Amino acid sequence: MIYQLFKKKPGLFLLAVLPLLCSSIIMPETDFLKDSKVTPGKLEFFRDSVRFEVAGSIPIQSALSPRNPRISILLKSSENSMLFEDIELEKNVGDYSYKKAFVLAYEPWMEGAFLEAQFFQGKKSQTQPYQKKILARGVIATPLMAKVGKVNPDEPIPQVGLYIPTGMMDADLSRSKEFLIRYDVGSSTVKLNNSNTQAIADLKAFLTENPAVLSFKITGIQSPENGEGKSSKLGMERAEAVARLLKDSNIVIRDSVSELTARWNDWFDFRLLLREYEKTSTQRKDQYYAVLLDGADYQSQSLGLRKIPGFSQVARDLFPSLRAAKIEVVAKPLTGLNQAQTALLQQALSENNANTGLDLADWAIAGEAAPRLEDKAKIYSKMTELFRSVIPYNNLAVVKMRQAQRTLDQNAKDKLWKEANELLYQAAKIDTDPHILHNQGQILVLQGKTWDAYKKLSDASVLTRNKDFLMYNESLRGALDIMRGDYKLATLRFDYPYTEPKDFFNKGLAYFLSGDFANASLSFEESVMAGRNGYGFYGLAMIAAQSGQQEVALVQLEKAIHASELIYQKALVDPIFEEIRSSDEFFQIFRPSVSNNEN
Repeated sequence: MIYQLFKKKPGLFLLAVLPLLCSSIIMPETDFLKDSKVTPGKLEFFRDSVRFEVAGSIPIQSALSPRNPRISILLKSSENSMLFEDIELEKNVGDYSYKKAFVLAYEPWMEGAFLEAQFFQGKKSQTQPYQKKILARGVIATPLMAKVGKVNPDEPIPQVGLYIPTGMMDADLSRSKEFLIRYDVGSSTVKLNNSNTQAIADLKAFLTENPAVLSFKITGIQSPENGEGKSSKLGMERAEAVARLLKDSNIVIRDSVSELTARWNDWFDFRLLLREYEKTSTQRKDQYYAVLLDGADYQSQSLGLRKIPGFSQVARDLFPSLRAAKIEVVAKPLTGLNQAQTALLQQALSENNANTGLDLADWAIAGEAAPRLEDKAKIYSKMTELFRSVIPYNNLAVVKMRQAQRTLDQNAKDKLWKEANELLYQAAKIDTDPHILHNQGQILVLQGKTWDAYKKLSDASVLTRNKDFLMYNESLRGALDIMRGDYKLATLRFDYPYTEPKDFFNKGLAYFLSGDFANASLSFEESVMAGRNGYGFYGLAMIAAQSGQQEVALVQLEKAIHASELIYQKALVDPIFEEIRSSDEFFQIFRPSVSNNEN
């Protein structure tokens, strides 16, 4: 019947069969951007720019050859976008090929942007791409994490600027020192042998010179030896024994600055000793660090270390120093005027009288000892009327700089920086002083003029050999080295006994970016111990992510994001964590923060 129907009406046959014939020759849509890629695979900030190359090919097939093909590149975030000119195509036998290098001046919005290739064909006026492909997400901007004094809303206000001191130590140049009380194996009884007696004598001398104690920490530690117990009890007993010894030795410290703690089943102190150990090669140390940084538990690392040739000798040399209590002190000298001088000061500030009865040194000490910025400003301002000296001009400029740190109003900041620069200009006309150059450099850093700032800081370094000044100046200079891409040089800047979390973090960044994960990990851990700040944890998370230790990275990242909103936002877009961002575990650690933000 069907045959007879089609025989009588052949047109009907064609209508029925034609769709089937057409469907059999329809080809799958060609992916014209399949070969499009970006090198490097993750965009990175380096020095002041983002550099990458886009390359690929567009297939030419007889039936599907694209008409008027074009390739465009788009960099876009929620805040801004940048559309580049079409990439020039080279026509070959079987395809169009393309390759183009890009160098972009870095802008902050780029950190959360994505790089997209867009394919156009057909009319040249076409505005909507035929196909799109995301080549990269975000920009790795790790060097810009360097701490240079910028204020973040949910973090402590960084101290910036250097006063010219009177010879007495200013608060931001406080001294730190470590003292070690040693014990016999398994013992918490302090023996007053030569080593321990000398340690107590040295501690007393340090506190006599620096009676204003800022922090005082006693940490009982235990070595991995069998006789050292199977809990942290021995470490705490050692710390408590030292506390009693200090009390008996008439060393009394305020409870508000004191801390008593213990550390057990932790290789941190061993790693500190290993860093300074000179009886083994650098290659052998790398083997030890490979074990210590593998993210395994304490016992597994212990077994791994014992398999390394020569470890028994290292243990004999270093383990005795781990049967100890460590005393870590940060303190500074006292400053100020006596009662009679204070009365003369108050009279001079309230009267317009040039004969105050106080000399330049007395005024400088008064300014240094004044607790509030407003009080310092009054004293240094009066000094500019009484003395032709760089001290009041420089120190009043520092007051302005620190007042600028305490406002979020950009216009107010700019006004205070301008006033500070004018004061520093007046100081420089009187005499050349490294403090003036440092402070000019610090203001330039805060204004984003890092290259000009680096020149000022470099000039300041050659004018003095004062270790306290150089430690502070080189810290900022090292942070700029990181931002400038001179990572190896930056590691050399931090060869000072720092106590601030920011300095340990910057040191860790320098090592991390130069590929020395062992020293980077140690410095990030020191940053955490110095202040339990989120940046140290973030550094440890970066190391773990780069080493393929996903679980360790998530643990450290969770600690980091709960310490700072800025870190929380950065972690969401940082390409360093791209490999773990697709996991459920990654978003699990953010959920509590999301809930807290909603509340």
